[in-house]
Amino acid sequence: MAKSLPRRIANRILGLLARVLPGALTLRPTLHRLRGMRIGRGVWIGDDVYLENEYPELITLEDGAQVCLRSIVLAHTHGPGRVIIGRNAFIGTGSLISATTGRTVRIGDGAVVSAYSVISADVPTQAFIGPPKPTIMARATLPLTDDVPFEQFVRGLRPWRK
Repeated sequence: MAKSLPRRIANRILGLLARVLPGALTLRPTLHRLRGMRIGRGVWIGDDVYLENEYPELITLEDGAQVCLRSIVLAHTHGPGRVIIGRNAFIGTGSLISATTGRTVRIGDGAVVSAYSVISADVPTQAFIGPPKPTIMARATLPLTDDVPFEQFVRGLRPWRK
C-alpha cells in the first residue's frame, strides 16, 4: 500500500481543504472522493472533520451517512484497517472512530453514535450508542495548574466520599 510522496502530499492538501471549505453535501465529499474514499450519495461531512490521511481509500461512507463537526475517523492504528459507515448512519460531534491493523469497524445502517463517543468495534444496525455517564473518580486536593507538578497533583488525589 505504499504511496508516492506526491500522492501522500495531495491527500493531505485535499484533506485540509475539506476540513475548512464549505459544502458539507457537495465540496467536502468531492474532495474526499479525489483522495480515494468511497463516498455514496447524500453524504454530509461537517466542519473540521478529520478523515484518515494515510489510507483514505480504506474509509467508506455509504449513502446518506452524516459525520458531524470535529469528528475523527482513522482507518489505521499501527497499520491499515478499514472503517465503513453505513447508510443513513449518524456520527455525532467530536466522536472518534478507529480501526486497528487488519480489522474492519462497521457502523451499521441507521446507527446513531452520540457526541464525543469513542468507537473501536462494530456498532449494530439502528443502534444508538454513546459514551458512559461521567463519574466522579476522586477528590482533587490540589488544583491542576502550571504551578503544581502533575505528579504532585496525582499524589493529592483522595477517594471520593459522598
